[in-house]
Formats: sequence, C-alpha cells, structure tokens
Amino acid sequence: MQNINQLFKLIRPKQWIKNFFVFGPAFFAGVIFQTNSILAGLITFLAYSFAASSIYCFNDIYDVEDDRRHPVKCKRPIAAGDITIPQAYGLMGLMFLLAMSASSLLLLLPNERVNPIASAYQTGGIILFYWLLNLAYCAKLKQYAIIDVCIVAFGFVLRLLAGGFAVGVVLSKWIVLMTFLITLFMSFAKRRDDVLRMEKTGEAPRKNTIRYNLTFINQAITITASVTLVCYIMYTVSPEVIQNFHSDYLYLTSIFVLVGLLRYIQVSVVDKKSGDPTKVILRDRFTQCVLLAWVLAFLLIIYVF
Repeated sequence: MQNINQLFKLIRPKQWIKNFFVFGPAFFAGVIFQTNSILAGLITFLAYSFAASSIYCFNDIYDVEDDRRHPVKCKRPIAAGDITIPQAYGLMGLMFLLAMSASSLLLLLPNERVNPIASAYQTGGIILFYWLLNLAYCAKLKQYAIIDVCIVAFGFVLRLLAGGFAVGVVLSKWIVLMTFLITLFMSFAKRRDDVLRMEKTGEAPRKNTIRYNLTFINQAITITASVTLVCYIMYTVSPEVIQNFHSDYLYLTSIFVLVGLLRYIQVSVVDKKSGDPTKVILRDRFTQCVLLAWVLAFLLIIYVF
C-alpha cells in the first residue's frame, strides 16, 4: 500500500487540474454541454494527464540528485528512495502508453464537426509533441531563463489545441494569446519564489535562477499581467466575438479577470506563496470564488442570455 501511494505521488494527480484547459475550446464555442463534446473532452483530459504524469516521472529521474539537496523536493519518491529509478522508468512508459491509447478512443466518437480519424490523429499528435518538447525541457531547456517559462506557457496553448482538435473547434487568436499570457504571468510568479529562496539560502533552487532577480521578476509580472488584461478586454469588445456570442455584455467579465490577477499578485508579492499555481487554485478561497464567478458569468452570457 505504501509503495502504491508513492507511485501515485510520483505521477502527481493533483497537477492534472492544469489539463482542464482542454475543455476551453468547447466552453468558448458554446458546445460544452453536448454529449460528444463532453466525451471528447474527457478522453483528451485523461490522455493529456497521462502524458503529463509520464513527464513528471522523467523529471524526477533526471533531477534526482538536485532534488535530494532541496529542502522540499527531497521528499519526492525517487529522491527519498521510496521508488527506484527502474520502477520510475517503467511507470513513465506505462503513462505514455496510456496517453496514446486514450487519445485513440477519439476514433470511436462520431463528430459532425470533424472527421474522427483526423481528430484522433491531430489530438494524439499534439500530445506526442507536448511529450517530446517536455522531455527536452526537463533534460536541457529549463536551464535557460525566459525560455523555460515560455515553454511552460506554450504547454498550455498545446492543451487548448488538443481540446480544439478533439471537439472540432477552431481556436480564436484571442484565446490562444490570453492562454499564453496568463500562464506566462503565473510562471514568472512561480519563479519569484525561487528567487526569494535563493536570496534567503544563497543556493539557487534551479540552475537558471541566477539569471533572475526580484527587480526583473516584478517587472515581468507587471508587464504580463497588464498585457493579459488588455488582451482580454480587446477580446470581449471585438466585433467578431460579440457577433459569435450574440451579446454586448462580455466586457463585464473583465472585472473578474482584473480581480483574479490582482489576487495572484498579492499571493506572490505579499504572501510569497506562488511557488505552485495549482496549490493557489486548490487552497485559496478568494481565487476559487473569483474563478467560479467568472465561469458562471460566462455561462450565463453564452448559454442563457
């Protein structure tokens, strides 16, 4: 039982919340409540989650020596000696096979908006590309400042693309831009915690942390938050979006985006607890209420009014 718990800890199912981005295209296209869209979204969510878990295994294998010197990461299963490296490689391979197998289930779903064969191959191709990109990220690319956060943000764009291919929805350029910007903002906020730890302990948590400092991080957070808000407002008032949703009231949801950004900055700068965006979403009641209010407002505007 203890070993099974460690295996679950290694694949980090709590991080699967990030993969809800695959439902974004169906949500914004107004088809989220259609049976085929729900099934396609769930299949894509599982496939992406398995692929991400495979990457988590590889990351912990590759970083095992660094993790053992880290005050928090030393408790990870491989670093703590609870899971052997061969076992981790086996789990990594299993998760990847599950990801590819799950994406192939899209072949069985009829979809009037896209050919099931095209949907399955395109979605599986995006997930495979994400997997290969993150192997390179874990092995080398995360050592380069700025490139590391851009790859993390691009990973969320790939989630959107996978979700769009799965349900046969063409993504708006606004959705792609906002997804990249908001996740880039959160990635910089996460790096801020690394910089604070480096200044406190004198040891860099990551090899590229020495290429960041508080002045740069604070400015990067401010810039990305500002551009994200402007991009979102432009999205809500653009003629094509107003025509698509048949509503002039989308701009009102900008209030929740602004408040959400301010709250995340508060958590990062004042509370200094932005090291894991997933934990912020799962534990911070204020953030949860803002996110829920935004979703409900959008649901009302898209599906009711």
